[in-house]
Amino acid sequence: MENNSYKQFELNQIKPTGWLKKQLEIQAKGLSGNLHKVWPDVRDSAWIGGDRESAENERTPYWLDGAIPLAYLVGDAGFIEEVTGYVEAIIDNQKPSGWICPADENVNEKTDLWSSFLIGKVLSQYVVFTGDERAYGALKKLMKRLYGILSDGSLKLRNWGKSRWFEALVPLYFISRREKEPWVKPFARILKKQGEDWASLTERWKRPLNTWTFQTHIVNIAMMIKYDALYCAITGEKSSEPEKALWDLLSEYNGTAVGTLTGDECLSGIGADHGTELCSVVELMYSFETLFALTGDPVWADRLEKVAFNALPATLSDDMWSHQYDQTVNQISCINIPGRKFFRTNANDAGMFGLEPHYGCCTANFSQGWPKFAENAFLRSEKGVVVPVIMPAELDTEIDGVPVKISCKTEYPFRFSALYTVRAKKKVRFELKIRVPEFARSLKIDGKKMPKSRWIVIDGVFEGASEIEIAFEDTPRLVSRPGGMKVAEYGPLVFCLPLKERWERIEYEKDGVERKFPYCDWSVTTKDEWRYGFAGGELEVVEKKGDPVPFSSKKPRIALKTKLERVDWEFYDGYENIAARYPVSNASLGEEKEAELAPYGCAKLRMTEMPKVRGKKK
Repeated sequence: MENNSYKQFELNQIKPTGWLKKQLEIQAKGLSGNLHKVWPDVRDSAWIGGDRESAENERTPYWLDGAIPLAYLVGDAGFIEEVTGYVEAIIDNQKPSGWICPADENVNEKTDLWSSFLIGKVLSQYVVFTGDERAYGALKKLMKRLYGILSDGSLKLRNWGKSRWFEALVPLYFISRREKEPWVKPFARILKKQGEDWASLTERWKRPLNTWTFQTHIVNIAMMIKYDALYCAITGEKSSEPEKALWDLLSEYNGTAVGTLTGDECLSGIGADHGTELCSVVELMYSFETLFALTGDPVWADRLEKVAFNALPATLSDDMWSHQYDQTVNQISCINIPGRKFFRTNANDAGMFGLEPHYGCCTANFSQGWPKFAENAFLRSEKGVVVPVIMPAELDTEIDGVPVKISCKTEYPFRFSALYTVRAKKKVRFELKIRVPEFARSLKIDGKKMPKSRWIVIDGVFEGASEIEIAFEDTPRLVSRPGGMKVAEYGPLVFCLPLKERWERIEYEKDGVERKFPYCDWSVTTKDEWRYGFAGGELEVVEKKGDPVPFSSKKPRIALKTKLERVDWEFYDGYENIAARYPVSNASLGEEKEAELAPYGCAKLRMTEMPKVRGKKK
């Protein structure tokens, strides 16, 4: 029976090309590639002998978790040297016992192990790209130390460590794939026993509260979705696949039009007016990547690409020097909101673009989003190679001792076709398995129409160069959302009415941290009218050249033409810069306009969920 779990390719065998390479290059030239030069919490981190960090000791590990794959994927020798210096300094500071965190290794009832779990993920990521045995040895030594602390009763999991116990499973699974260590399975079982029982918390997720709790914290939940699959992969226990029911429930009560959950900072219910924390976006992507790799279920890859192609680029500036803490689906301003607090548990600056809006966790953590996505361009199966998400990339590997190179040339998700080229030095048999997106209404392979399927499976003998051209079609559509609202979708992309943006630079110093261009803060406003509904269901696809920025806010590569009409829609009660959740009425006010809808990820100010206009106002 075929094993439906897949493994990552290691030692830098995957190279991004096309628009994906450009996206990563922009990120490396932006905040992710410069954070250690401008931000004291990473530049002067306690992890490398300095005196700065957050209370959770998570900022440098968060940054490295994305900076390591980013540096190697773009092939920047200087950047690689810099992240290597961080990793080596962290290993140099490891205690003989295996303890590696800046916090005191003499644990007590207040010790939180969260950052130790996180640095385990970082060391795993480093070994993926380097194969460094010293780093792998440090990882094993750390994890054995943590096992000892929890197994001998020195400490019980608490706070972040209790909520995020499954993050320690990531490095444990990494170790278990390489060798059989007798302490790995017992460690996993202790973590589950002491950790939060997330499956028992579902009733708390049905009604949003204006209070902060670990159990409704959006990032904890985004991380949590993968816990059972990881646990069972390590222990060999049979999975009941709770993630499916948990995700369905979370989406029903807190889902957004772009495949994420509302949480500003804790679960915030249904509605386009409340935010989604950026940390939850990238952690949700990583959870979906993990779930696909462990289960082989294509639904997780469908969910992954919807988040990656919509929510992630929407919350980052084009140059990736600034980001939001919270994005909202209907977003008519990104400012420090005057007046009483709007977000449930976050400050009113959480929707601004900047270096560190509201809190600095996302400043460090957003870096993992695009690089880890690129790492999943190809996965290794028992029979050959699997493609979870179509993206422009190359794989240079060996199969049964034969050098094989697979490249994908594509503009997906902006176009729905791809050309795969397989080059083998000599005859070798393997399977190339490509996931077909769920939305695809028809499928062609090498120009021939094929039966609808979730997979393209090419199983044969390869020698020399072989080409496989795939194409699929979709029809743009209006999708229903709660409250009678509609959203335009085409393929994996969600579309919105973009509003002309005015960016105002804000430079200042706070808590000894300078905000200076290009890592300053930004207030983004518009004078455009936003009170519209869909005048009908007609949507026309317009393919464009675009500009070099893949998810450009100035020249998107695709648009949908449609007709909109004005409706009666007010500001959120008590504010002059936030659209109310729903319009007063969806009756037409008689002002029709032809509009071009832009991909959600290309617009920082936008109206996404809008009503369908019914009749004319008399």
